[in-house]
Amino acid sequence: MKSKITIIGIGPGSQGDMTLHAVETLRQADIIVGYKYYIPFISSIIKEGAEIVQNGMKQEQKRIEKAFEIAESGRDVCVISSGDCGIYGMAPLVYEMLRQRGSDIEVEVIPGISAFQKAASLLGAPMGHDFCVISLSDLMTPWALIEKRIRAAAEADFVTAVYNPKSNGRYWELYRLKEIFLEIRSSQTPVGYVRQAGRDGEEIKLTTLKDFDPEDVDMFTVVLIGNSQTYQWKDVMTTPRGYYKNDEASENAPGQAIMIESFRTIEKEMSNPDIPLDLKWPMLHAIHTTADFDMENIVRADSNAVEHIYAALTAGGVRTIITDVTMAAAGIRKGALQRLGIEVKCYLNNSKTTELAKEYGITRTQAGIRLAVAEHPEALYVFGNAPTALMELCTLIRQHKARPCGIIAAPVGFVHVCESKHMVKPFHEIPKIIVEGRKGGSNLAATLVNSVLCWPDAELLKPGRDV
Repeated sequence: MKSKITIIGIGPGSQGDMTLHAVETLRQADIIVGYKYYIPFISSIIKEGAEIVQNGMKQEQKRIEKAFEIAESGRDVCVISSGDCGIYGMAPLVYEMLRQRGSDIEVEVIPGISAFQKAASLLGAPMGHDFCVISLSDLMTPWALIEKRIRAAAEADFVTAVYNPKSNGRYWELYRLKEIFLEIRSSQTPVGYVRQAGRDGEEIKLTTLKDFDPEDVDMFTVVLIGNSQTYQWKDVMTTPRGYYKNDEASENAPGQAIMIESFRTIEKEMSNPDIPLDLKWPMLHAIHTTADFDMENIVRADSNAVEHIYAALTAGGVRTIITDVTMAAAGIRKGALQRLGIEVKCYLNNSKTTELAKEYGITRTQAGIRLAVAEHPEALYVFGNAPTALMELCTLIRQHKARPCGIIAAPVGFVHVCESKHMVKPFHEIPKIIVEGRKGGSNLAATLVNSVLCWPDAELLKPGRDV
């Protein structure tokens, strides 16, 4: 009967994270070969009198050569490997040596729980969808190839586990990985990392790609970087597989998926994506609608304007949005309005509008705003076409007749456009989103309203709920 080499994955460090097969095999083993740092992890399992063959770091080949010498002398031997022996472990080396020696020794592989699996379980469920594992150690792999794999993982939107992130001699590689991921992924991508997973001194941390500090990591740490769907909720990092979808979400999934991908692309191409979320969110909508990255320079929002307007429309008792023209009203998502119980009104075609315009010698849009303010002084007022209508609202605010819960100022054109936007700025107590200069339009005004109506989705960067 041929002798046998059994390669055992002993998990990340605690006996509770070892498989029953691994434990039972170790209990019966007469000879065990392993790295001296790992032997204490199994000391309570191995039988009395078992022979231990151990050596230090970077002596893997000598350990396996010794295991073959023992097996070729006719004795069975167990080789231990941390985590799973087939993932950056001893199993590949044993099979390579088996082939090189032309040996007929029998080999068995007993899998174990990998360190990234243990780390993932401590963080929540970050590996719920497609993932990859990358080692930053360039001892046996050229850094140019490692960097190519890092970029491919980031571009393919894999959840990415990072092994060997740092050592005494390797300090910059993790910084480079972060730099590459920030070129491609959202700066708010969840990042979790666990030091000494499953061992004494275990530490668990959760942050974002932007705030992740490589200095907080050492060679005993596993880093997990989420994908575009990964989110943090309380102290949990989760990547959904896609099972949990209600009927509405399922119906809207294709359109929303396209919009999410578009936003991801826009964020990557923005010159400065690291701006406050309450400005970034409407700005992303504006760029998505216009394909014009000049929106980065001209979309302005008061601090917390989006949040304050959303709160007024949902919890503050205001249930009306007024637009200057019907085209702006048409672009506001009906699903969002229905979901939130909000009504959009435009007085441009009201029967009284023409009469009022003729009587006072003003534009019909101005007349429409006068009628709207008389009925809905606290509404959200939205302008995508008529600067004179915005100027009318400013006058009515100064006369204490209008008290808007918010203003979206995006009229377009060449006459009075810039002036109308300047006129609205002094109302510091009213939250405002303004498109500076001549640019604007009904489509732009409507998309800015839509950004307000889906404000709760901003943190996860998941637009298009109501598409």
